[in-house]
Amino acid sequence: MSKIIEFFRVVWDFLRAAPVLILFKPPLDEAKTSLGLMFQTTAAKFPQKSAVICEGKELNWSQFNALTNQFAHSLKQQGVSRGDCVAVLIENRIELLCSVFALAKIGATAGMINTGLTDRPLAHCISKINSKKCLVGQELLSSVTDVKSGLDLKDKDYLWVRDLQTQQVAPSWATDFSATLAEMPTDNLPETDDIAAGEIALYIFTSGTTGLPKPAIVYHRKIMSAAKPYSKAGFHAKSSDRMYICLPLYHATGFLLGIGSCLYSGASMFIRRRFSATQFWPEVQEHQTTLFIYVGELCRYLAMAPACPEEKNNPLKTMLGNGLRPDVWNIFRNRFGVKRITEIYGSSEGNVTLLNILNKDSTIGTGSVVVMLVKYDIDSDEIVLDENGKVIEVEPGEAGLMLGLIDDRFKFDGYKSAEATNDKILTDLREPGDRWFNTGDLIRVVDVGFAMGLPHYQFVDRVGDTFRWRAENVSTNEVGEILNACDQIEISNVYGVDIPGAEGKAGMAAITLIPGQQFDVAEFTEFVDRELPAFARPVFVRIEQEQDTTGTFKLFKGNLKQQSYHLDQIDEPIYVRQPRSEQYQLLDREFYEQLISGSAGY
Repeated sequence: MSKIIEFFRVVWDFLRAAPVLILFKPPLDEAKTSLGLMFQTTAAKFPQKSAVICEGKELNWSQFNALTNQFAHSLKQQGVSRGDCVAVLIENRIELLCSVFALAKIGATAGMINTGLTDRPLAHCISKINSKKCLVGQELLSSVTDVKSGLDLKDKDYLWVRDLQTQQVAPSWATDFSATLAEMPTDNLPETDDIAAGEIALYIFTSGTTGLPKPAIVYHRKIMSAAKPYSKAGFHAKSSDRMYICLPLYHATGFLLGIGSCLYSGASMFIRRRFSATQFWPEVQEHQTTLFIYVGELCRYLAMAPACPEEKNNPLKTMLGNGLRPDVWNIFRNRFGVKRITEIYGSSEGNVTLLNILNKDSTIGTGSVVVMLVKYDIDSDEIVLDENGKVIEVEPGEAGLMLGLIDDRFKFDGYKSAEATNDKILTDLREPGDRWFNTGDLIRVVDVGFAMGLPHYQFVDRVGDTFRWRAENVSTNEVGEILNACDQIEISNVYGVDIPGAEGKAGMAAITLIPGQQFDVAEFTEFVDRELPAFARPVFVRIEQEQDTTGTFKLFKGNLKQQSYHLDQIDEPIYVRQPRSEQYQLLDREFYEQLISGSAGY
């Protein structure tokens, strides 16, 4: 009987999703459709329905649209026009959404800056996108104050957005943007109807394999392409739903998948500035949120938390996101009773999107884009070729590097930098002239049972120089470049290592000290805390006498990754930053055993 029920469930899920995934086509570049227009249309359709709740403030769709229009009119008054780019540095709150939607309404681009960045990485991001203005939240003013002397922006180009949680005034060198809003009109802007799908809506920064963060281009057509399938085939969202959103909205998962699905369906949003494991279930119950946008790291914290009364009979029915481990998956199914778990796969810049439309366990799902899984040598960090110089496709069940075919439907938008974009494209693999996007991820085909003949995939690992920690992509070369600026260090080699029980990979740095230099732990800790955001700081530091390199001076990582922090394999000192510790300290046998047992608390 259970197999018959499963059969009909799969068929029903397929019939609901198939028309969306198969028949839906992304809009043409010249089509008059955009993020701003989608928001405006939804507001007109559900004017009196709750749209957003954040920090005790609730707006219906009509009020939300009116406030956004005031933002847009004020931005125009400040000199922002179609085609301009404005850096947006505001934490998760209503004003962040109003800023982004307002820029979309006037045809300007929002540069979504990571709110955890400071110093050189922050200055780099603001400069890289040629920002005409910078919308800066009061809560992040100190970060901008520290770098503004090195930017091309004039003082009044910084538009100060008040944080209603505190009582402060705008600095004398910035424009008090919030003070301009009250006198602005609330009517829609005529230019919104003219914005085309092929115009740039957002820059979302992604840590690549080299250098500082790179701005990935997000066209309006990509947002429109994502909103419908994720809303209908993924969340099964309706206007009566409410989504719990605590992911940072400067990332694609929170914004494109979460916010985009709400804009398409009319579902309301509960926005949280940052995640809290203790407040999650009480807020789910208080605000009756039925949908949840997640990353695996966040879910692990909920799974590890003690049981609370509010988790019982909770209203969550669907969760969608990425990075959910199989053991945590089971906890959300069984302990928390979430019936639909829609794991997805994708990236800000890429053309490969997979979606678990059939609600199968432990899979990133299936998709319409043509993909190829090819053999990859992790130790040498390169694709394996046959005797004819061609890629070799892996056998079913074997992990391979995923490549996505680039065509007119599944375009690869890439980065603002043409060079960075071209580095991700492989050509002439199956036939002359074909083009493939290199995802940089190891993926395998898995058997999920009856699935209407659709191949399903499972994420294995990231290759090369990027890994995920604390739900953020960490560029090893970027971190290494910053560590190399430390007065103690001659050269560093950064890589990711596994910690049992922790999501993703923790950063580890093998450092070679300047000759004659003794390792000053306090000075190194101070440098790391000052120069790197929390998610990019190495958890482990290994002292190396010298670094092994290839003939072209590329640092070897294979042996270092394999030895990791295992005390019985390494003679050199290893330092560790324990959870909630103020400083690095020598890794001893007692804490090593906690790491291996999965009880270290990461």
